[in-house]
Amino acid sequence: MQRILVLPGDGIGPEIVNEALKVLDRVAELEGMDLEIDEGLIGGAAYDAVGHPYPEATRVMAREADAILLGAVGGPQYEALERELRPERGLLGIRSDLGLFANLRPAILYPQLASASTLRPEVVAGLDLLIVRELTGDIYFGHPRGIELRDGERVGFNTAVYSESEIERIARVGFEAAMKRDRRLCSVDKANVLEVSELWREVVIRVGEEYPEVELSHMYVDNAAMQLVRAPKQFDVMVTGNIFGDILSDAAAMLTGSIGMLPSASMNATGAGLYEPIHGSAPDIAGQDKANPIATVLSVAMMLRHSLGQEEGARRIEAAVGRVLDQGLRTADIQSEGCTLVGGKAMGDALVAALN
Repeated sequence: MQRILVLPGDGIGPEIVNEALKVLDRVAELEGMDLEIDEGLIGGAAYDAVGHPYPEATRVMAREADAILLGAVGGPQYEALERELRPERGLLGIRSDLGLFANLRPAILYPQLASASTLRPEVVAGLDLLIVRELTGDIYFGHPRGIELRDGERVGFNTAVYSESEIERIARVGFEAAMKRDRRLCSVDKANVLEVSELWREVVIRVGEEYPEVELSHMYVDNAAMQLVRAPKQFDVMVTGNIFGDILSDAAAMLTGSIGMLPSASMNATGAGLYEPIHGSAPDIAGQDKANPIATVLSVAMMLRHSLGQEEGARRIEAAVGRVLDQGLRTADIQSEGCTLVGGKAMGDALVAALN
């Protein structure tokens, strides 16, 4: 039996997770999988219930799970809370607690959605790239950090920190991913300005000597952002730090037509992972059946592939997404002329039907 912890979270999180679980239940039935599914609290929902965004009960279940499916965290009603009690601290907490250092963010453009991208179809058609983002270091976790009074005014400060071992382990994830794809890896840094990036580049080059089959290139982050928009298909796998990866992966998401289409996996050294769509909690559409569940459903596919060893189940889900798009069904974020507008529940039902 394999244990899955489900953390619906805030905003549209419960809606999209519910549709993803319908798909998972059907795949488990088709593949004869034996799953035990638990549900826990995280983010604002956890704060509302027990006063903390990452409760001890959730921590215990997370450590015992083979994989975790998360919806989204956050909302404007929590912005006045102390920093340590905000919903996002729950997400940072679970990443740190489980050592989820490697974030895999694929950006794949389904051919049916080429017209939904803001770029010309010929620029994005056939797009298939993977961003490997380091997730537990860099400026989000570095110390010292804070806001303090200096010379009569408040000063905010954060520290970007990476050790050689942290860089080495994420570089290996990038090289291993490239070995399974087109064997091209672009390392993104800011080595012309930042000492932490100088070390990053040095370590990536050293690790690259162990992978002579992989063509290694380097790119400054500002140029990488431009190149993602100018000619995104030049990339196969990109590996980068936490803050650069956060920004670049969201930019890459829009190449595919909608941030509502892209899944992600956050892995630790044991192969356990947390799987979530890369979009946020979208409180402006929560409870209106407008949210696109496809990114969450594709996150389930990644979970089956990377943590549960169910490659055939993952392929079933990915094929079902293609079939539903072929049928012309679209949620509002990917709607185009000539297609049928549906809500999140109807999209989930269509995906379940497409699995058969």
